[in-house]
Amino acid sequence: MSTIDLTAETFEQTVLDNDIVLVDFWASWCGPCRNFAPIYEQASETHADLVFASINTEEEQALSSAAQVTSIPTLMAFKKGQLVFRQAGALPAPALEELIGAVRALDVDAAAE
Repeated sequence: MSTIDLTAETFEQTVLDNDIVLVDFWASWCGPCRNFAPIYEQASETHADLVFASINTEEEQALSSAAQVTSIPTLMAFKKGQLVFRQAGALPAPALEELIGAVRALDVDAAAE
């Protein structure tokens, strides 16, 4: 599955309706965002059972502001509707794979107790 574009209208429902959702906040003028895009796209094809979403910060300024995104790219990971990871800066492919493994392994129900 390739990445999907999220908007303010689709963000919450996408996060709530899927077990694991990764969200990349980016902009077309951002060099590190452009460098990270093919890494993110490749991971989306490797992990077809996960949702890989992108939010264009130029088009979705209110959503980016609500998510408190102050630097791009910013990557967020949600599991069972809960934010479990947030980091600004482009990740190299091995770090993204490590993150995906950690999110898969995380027991959010136990963490909430």
